[in-house]
Amino acid sequence: MKSRRATRDDIAALAVIAERSYRAAFATILEEDVLATRDAAFFATRFTETWERMTVAESEGKLLGFLLLTDGHIDMLFMDPNAAGKGAGTLLLRDAEAAGATTLECFRDNHAARGFYERNGWVLSRAYERDFAGKSRGFVFYEKA
Repeated sequence: MKSRRATRDDIAALAVIAERSYRAAFATILEEDVLATRDAAFFATRFTETWERMTVAESEGKLLGFLLLTDGHIDMLFMDPNAAGKGAGTLLLRDAEAAGATTLECFRDNHAARGFYERNGWVLSRAYERDFAGKSRGFVFYEKA
């Protein structure tokens, strides 16, 4: 398993991973109509503008997940659900930390992600509500200790 910078050629595959991961992670947090709007086409459009800030994890040429970093803030860390728990997320998180990542935000009720970050030394800074997809939702903000 290794990590590398994303390329433009990765966009379609990363969009599929994002859709699958998003649906798996947020199925109990977001409504079906919201999940339906976050399909591969949605993510592909977003990634055409952000792929240069993305790092991917791969094994034997297969993409396992990705991380999007913006100005020291982790915007996304998504794993293919079939690759979760096999070390690729930790690899990406370590790469982000080495690149200067110091903050991230996630849904308050995303307990799997929160546990992952806390096991990796991230500290809860604050909890708050903000609008997301037309509804007030609970979020948490983490900082690297």
